[in-house]
Amino acid sequence: MKNILFITGKLAEKGLKTVIESIEDKNFTYEIRNLNVNVAALLTTDMIARRLDDVTPFDEIIIPGRVRGDLVALEKKINKKIIRGPDELKDLPTIFGAKPVKYDLSKFETSIFGEITDALNMTVEEVIEKAEYFRLEGADVIDIGCLPNKEFPHLEEIVQELKNRNFYVSIDSHNTDELIRGSKAGADYLLSIKNESYHILDNLDSYPILIPTDNNMKDFYSLIDRAINDKLTFIADPILDPISYGFTKSIQRYISLREKYQEIHIMIGIGNITELTHADTTGINMIMLGIVEELKLNHILTTQVSRHCSTVIRETDLARRIIHAASQNNITPKHINDGLLINHGHKDYPYSSNELEDMKSNIKDKNYRIYVNDDGIHLFNKSIYKVFYDPFDFYEFLEVDDDSGHSFYLGVELARAQVAYQLRKEYSQDEELDWGCLVDKKVDNKITSKQLGPTFKKRK
Repeated sequence: MKNILFITGKLAEKGLKTVIESIEDKNFTYEIRNLNVNVAALLTTDMIARRLDDVTPFDEIIIPGRVRGDLVALEKKINKKIIRGPDELKDLPTIFGAKPVKYDLSKFETSIFGEITDALNMTVEEVIEKAEYFRLEGADVIDIGCLPNKEFPHLEEIVQELKNRNFYVSIDSHNTDELIRGSKAGADYLLSIKNESYHILDNLDSYPILIPTDNNMKDFYSLIDRAINDKLTFIADPILDPISYGFTKSIQRYISLREKYQEIHIMIGIGNITELTHADTTGINMIMLGIVEELKLNHILTTQVSRHCSTVIRETDLARRIIHAASQNNITPKHINDGLLINHGHKDYPYSSNELEDMKSNIKDKNYRIYVNDDGIHLFNKSIYKVFYDPFDFYEFLEVDDDSGHSFYLGVELARAQVAYQLRKEYSQDEELDWGCLVDKKVDNKITSKQLGPTFKKRK
């Protein structure tokens, strides 16, 4: 049985062990050595040669795929067989004939409260429809938002109809009468209870979400202690403030709360960041879920009000699964799932310009091929080979004057190629660009041929 030495860095050490242990029927023994660099990819063969101690017991040494340097020279220096591993840790099992690691995204530990902020202005049927949509997107609890100083006459009916359809329901109001009405109608949670409204819980069965008054944490801790002494099941939320309005300090409140109360359930409202920040929400949600995972927060409250927040529930759902998988496998949340990579690609382009020129030399027909790489948009057939950045630059070279369908097709494909080039995304001719979890992907069973597109159909 071979004895293998695996070389890695600090960040990947635990993840490497997890991946190696996932290989079934291992026909080797092994040791892992962390060569005291944070990122394994920053190692070079010279660094390995300098830092590697006695390797006598080992038959071969496997180094990270992205290590730079002369492997032959390293082999001669240490007199051991060197194998370059794959670029990505998840692919390591393949060099032993095993399948790549497939991360389980079915598991998570954080629940999502999806708030319907304008429920008061909606009919019961409209609320049910939105709740069903939120549930499909990943929400575990439907939060019914109330508005200050406005009557909510159909609150009870909404709660009852949601419960009839097996939803978990929360009522979001600072009005104690609405909280009481919602609870008596069957709501599972009450947002939000302060010290001054705590008394209403005496005759209610709903679980309270406790919040501080004016960010007074001393007062908040006393409220939590009171709930613990009363043996209540509750959730605590110290309130996340928007960026520029105390965001960093509010994160510290969550840290302090978790340090002081290690067993209680804690909620964080991410909507104050996503709704009030004009930035793509996918990245924001990923970072926030990283904080959630590290602090072991249990519940997330989020909203889909602003146009740029129209998919935050599905983003949050995917983020919680990715982050949990990363945590369970002792790895960073990279190469687990591409669903939150929206604007940019992460794969190298499949063909260099030299390879595309070689490909062109073998083309014997008039059909245009389109590719993208770092050098630009490549278009060629048997007669031409052009590389530009702008689709309009190709116009004078395209011989499609008598074929409107083909002209339209090339316009669409070159526009897609331009977007892909500008954003460094992957581009494949005849395929829509990949926008991650934001756009539902068309199912391709790979069994039947694709139907002819509209440009091939005769015009009426």
